[in-house]
Amino acid sequence: MRYDFGSDNTAGMAPAALDALIAANQGFARAYGADETSARAADLIRQTLDADAEVRFVFSGTAANAIGLSMLARPYEAVLAHHAAHVCTDETGAPGFFGQGVGLIGLPGYSGKIDVAALNAALDEPVVGHRQPAAALSLTQATEYGAVYSEEELRHLIEPAKLAGLGVHMDGARLANAVAAGFDPKDIPRLGVDILSFGGAKAGANCVEALVIFDKRLTRRIDNRLKQAGQTASKGRLLAAPMLGLLESGAWVEGAAHANLMAQRLADGIEARTPFVLAHPVESNTVFVRMSDEAHARLNAAGWACYQFDDGSVRFVCSWATEEASVDALIDAVACLD
Repeated sequence: MRYDFGSDNTAGMAPAALDALIAANQGFARAYGADETSARAADLIRQTLDADAEVRFVFSGTAANAIGLSMLARPYEAVLAHHAAHVCTDETGAPGFFGQGVGLIGLPGYSGKIDVAALNAALDEPVVGHRQPAAALSLTQATEYGAVYSEEELRHLIEPAKLAGLGVHMDGARLANAVAAGFDPKDIPRLGVDILSFGGAKAGANCVEALVIFDKRLTRRIDNRLKQAGQTASKGRLLAAPMLGLLESGAWVEGAAHANLMAQRLADGIEARTPFVLAHPVESNTVFVRMSDEAHARLNAAGWACYQFDDGSVRFVCSWATEEASVDALIDAVACLD
């Protein structure tokens, strides 16, 4: 079975990330994130975002998202998010677990982008004692369907949420792909996001993600919270090093740009050479194709790992490691399904 397009998690570490890990492994350093490697990686994240934020490194995007949301909503409150967002569909209730009961309210919107009217309707809901009121908004950039919010689109969602007193979280598991597509990461703090999950794994690291906290009022005893959650790395330099390597070398964006380019190549080939249609515009590194269950099964049987997504389309994901020859081979395989 070929896993080239099953997920951007199926690729290994990018060379820059691996080299930085090897370099950080030399000699001795302070433990628990008090080392120079972690400090340099955090500084590069601050530079990327142009913000004086608190930065902590954790082992997964789920941890970053769930712990971040638990800082914005109390156990009897809820988080507004797109109904297909990772926090709603792929984290096994982690926001509620880390938030001791925090709820999730799913909102509609095309290609994973929250519909402004739906958000405003949710914000207008009266607070009653029998259900969890919204206390935070979670946005995903790029979305689960590969769409990239513009600065204006984000502003139209964040401004009313902030006016209503909500905190704002951003899931940036594929932030590098959004940046490679033209999004300015410096807009994140400018727009009023309180907490960001800054993605490393899908960009070519091993498992590291950064929890970036712009509102420092939320950082009280953050290290205690992370320790209790099992997210404090004793050898912190080895957790942060791959992120440092990606950012210091420029591979964080360069690898994402390559992944986006390969996704566009795949989309163009499917449109030109097959009877299948795209389910969503291709704006980052994911391609969604409408095909029958039979066609999907035949593609799997031919040795290509790809999965049916929430909307019924079949998802293909490109990564920093995707090769042109692999893209062309997949297009040939899809064309043979006709």
